Amino acid sequence: MAAIVYRYDWPDRVVVGTIGPPGSRAFYLQARLGPRVTSVLIEKEQSALLAAKIDEILDALMTTDGNPSSVPATSPPELVDAEPLDQPVEPEFRTGAIGLGWDPTTTQIVIEAYPIDEGDESDADSDSDALEPREIFEIRMPVGTARAFAKRTFDIVRAGRGTTG
Repeated sequence: MAAIVYRYDWPDRVVVGTIGPPGSRAFYLQARLGPRVTSVLIEKEQSALLAAKIDEILDALMTTDGNPSSVPATSPPELVDAEPLDQPVEPEFRTGAIGLGWDPTTTQIVIEAYPIDEGDESDADSDSDALEPREIFEIRMPVGTARAFAKRTFDIVRAGRGTTG
């Protein structure tokens, strides 16, 4: 059976946001293109790691001779997004595995989120069907948007609990 793919090429918006009070917040990865919005649940730790890895990829690209993708060192001010999640938030699935990559042909960061494998499919027809994900959330974003996404995600993760020091 073919997977359901929620694909966002050049989204209008891609963010990690939360719902709930500090200490019991639910994290969501959300993308919007025109009127279409897709959200998935994501763990706080996954959010932080995703942002760190995106920054790592962008920093590595900056050191490439001539920086052919014009990767910004910081989040472009015009791309800063401090708005709450688009409502209503209706997650398609809870994120298990996340893939992250770079597409040099379009100069975009690529995120692929897959649902948690719940292991409830005891009726697999073939080994290859059992390995195929049922759903994929794919987001392709340009480097400036990716830098702004990482900054916002770090800010969201840190905003949950008070810090001392």
